[in-house]
Amino acid sequence: MTASTQRVAGSTADEFGSKLSGASVIVIDDEPGMRNFLTKVLASRVKRVEQAGSPREATEKLDGKHFDLVILDNIMPGMKGLDWINEQRRKGFYGDIILITAYADLETAISALRAGVADFVLKPFRANQIIGAIERTLDRKYLRRENALLRRELYARHARGKLLGKSEALTAVRSMLKKLAPLPTPVLFLGASGTGKELAAGHLHEMSDRANAPFVAVNCAAIDPDRVATELFGIVEEGGRLKPGLMLLADGGTLFLDEVAQMPERLQTALLRVLEDKKVRPVGAEREIPLDLRFLFATNADLPQAVEEGRFRMDLFHRINVITMELPPLRERSEDIVELAAHFMEHYSNTLGMPSLDLDEDTLLKLRRYHWPGNVRELKNLIERSVILGAFPEEFAGGGTVKGPEAIENLDLVTKRHILHVLDLCEGNRSEAARRLGVSRKTIDRKLASWVVPT
Repeated sequence: MTASTQRVAGSTADEFGSKLSGASVIVIDDEPGMRNFLTKVLASRVKRVEQAGSPREATEKLDGKHFDLVILDNIMPGMKGLDWINEQRRKGFYGDIILITAYADLETAISALRAGVADFVLKPFRANQIIGAIERTLDRKYLRRENALLRRELYARHARGKLLGKSEALTAVRSMLKKLAPLPTPVLFLGASGTGKELAAGHLHEMSDRANAPFVAVNCAAIDPDRVATELFGIVEEGGRLKPGLMLLADGGTLFLDEVAQMPERLQTALLRVLEDKKVRPVGAEREIPLDLRFLFATNADLPQAVEEGRFRMDLFHRINVITMELPPLRERSEDIVELAAHFMEHYSNTLGMPSLDLDEDTLLKLRRYHWPGNVRELKNLIERSVILGAFPEEFAGGGTVKGPEAIENLDLVTKRHILHVLDLCEGNRSEAARRLGVSRKTIDRKLASWVVPT
């Protein structure tokens, strides 16, 4: 089970507390005293609480803002709460509702169940009673969402891992992610295939104030064009039941759209509207639903060229091209190869239940000197395949006597790997390699003479 799967598989008390503190609530009651009491009770416990003194005022607020929960009085001048619920359901409101009333009878209870009311609280009530109802309702709400995301996660082909490495290039990436984390700004991740764009996006999400909400990754190239709308925006099924799309499942969190250059034209148009209005309209719904989402995007293609060729909308390009982050290829962060290889070896040995292979001095040197056109993904796949087969491919096989942590951390071996890598970058030019390393040519000659270098 992946780290993200473990996160959505259950809720600890701390996690639930953070969900409660992140919830937005609207209180609808014609009595100012009750509205003020509930607002006072909730203000320190939830992210946002607002009031409406009538169904009409509530409708206006729901049209403009997202609310996780509605607390609704049933008996109000002009319209009963249950009548308002049924009206809003027809228009496409699918939020959770707690009904409060001083008049409880069987007919009201049945009508409330039919309208999809999540809980029922009798007046007069104490603060702990309404808090308990809110906790139960939010618990069910998040459990439904997490189950849907868990099913999706179980079919993911590979897990998102850690953003590993101490190279200068990766340190710069981490620094930029830290700067962007608290902002709502969309980010466009660029870089060759296998450089870890989704991993960086997930890392950004984990550092943000949305970390306890979902991170949902979508491969735009893999979406069936005929199912784009229902997959992303949801659909109102027979009987008026909403089947939420990925945007609603990710609400409050982060939606990561990968391979945006291959996004179908219909999706480009629909996405532009969502980005501009911050609302989504499920297929078959009469009204749009406000969204609270951060959007992240990624591509390994030349988007300006795609715009020039008419394959990508210019207005959408300018909407997502606010902040760009270029993920470096593995050859530009080669100092991280050894750490990554050791991590993948431990990971696949544990998850596959198979013996790990020795990362000796020769294998590590060969891994460091290889150019990795497939970047981190190629390295990861190599280690997984080698664990399964019980041996490295011939070009990476080693016969060194130094193994394990010593092979990884020994200063002389670290120096050897670095110098030979720089020599490879300089195509064997020792004078240029010495200049880059800040040492004399004689130092390079002396080091090379003392080493037996595997071919």
